[in-house]
Amino acid sequence: MDDQTTLADAVARAFRDHGITAALTALIGGTMALIAAITRKAFTNEALLDRLDRELIADRDRIDRQRSEDRKVDGDRLDRIETDIRSMRDMLFDAFQRGRSD
Repeated sequence: MDDQTTLADAVARAFRDHGITAALTALIGGTMALIAAITRKAFTNEALLDRLDRELIADRDRIDRQRSEDRKVDGDRLDRIETDIRSMRDMLFDAFQRGRSD
């Protein structure tokens, strides 16, 4: 007769013969897999946080440059307005100083 065993029979026999050892191996292996998954997740989160920090710094620098440029443009515009106001004031002063020529 041929003595063929199925996979389920082989697993059942291995568990019967090595039950405690298999259980401990599975427990240790499962614990190591869990630790590896947690460690991988922690390093992935750390890398993500580092990337977000770099992006945040780049955004802050870009915004600071834009604000600086905006302040310069506003300052130039205010200087032009002030020059126009002085010109208008001087023109009106000259007009009133001359009086009516009628």
